[in-house]
Amino acid sequence: MAQPPPDVSEDECLPEYRHLFCPDLLWDKAAFIPGGGSGIGFRIAEIFMRHGCHTVIASRSLLRVSKAAGKLTAATGRRCLPLSLDVRALPAVAAALDQALKEFGKIDILVNCAAGNFLCPASTLSFNAFKTVMDIDTLGTFSTSRVLYEKFFKILVSYIFASPPAFRETQTNTCIHEGSSSEDPG
Repeated sequence: MAQPPPDVSEDECLPEYRHLFCPDLLWDKAAFIPGGGSGIGFRIAEIFMRHGCHTVIASRSLLRVSKAAGKLTAATGRRCLPLSLDVRALPAVAAALDQALKEFGKIDILVNCAAGNFLCPASTLSFNAFKTVMDIDTLGTFSTSRVLYEKFFKILVSYIFASPPAFRETQTNTCIHEGSSSEDPG
């Protein structure tokens, strides 16, 4: 059986990058990435930035995200705002989103990467540890998404979500559901 790669204490940017998509695909977009200071979140932030996106990366450790933001900015030339954030605390989520909106004026993309991990067999995971993981991974994702919706997307977006084939786009960028109505057809 193959051995897993050794763990790393911090992430590094790719030494080179070949654009798979148009290099300016995300030009002047802004992404908010809780958990963007390491792991998958770090790499997502890097690839977004290599495609022109500005990012906000957030973590409970301001030191970690500050180091990561410096690396990302140096490698890509794009702006990266590091913020301290515990997604389990609604006031902290609201404050971080306020800072991000003040810095960039908008948030086009949300990538929820904040996660709690206990690297152990499930049989040895305590109930409290499992609750912590659920609070960060599930409730934190919902809280961040909901607060961002209330602070920015609710005002910006005028879409009614339904199944994709049921949309008709109007001249005002409002999508209208053209499916069945609630009226009795007969």
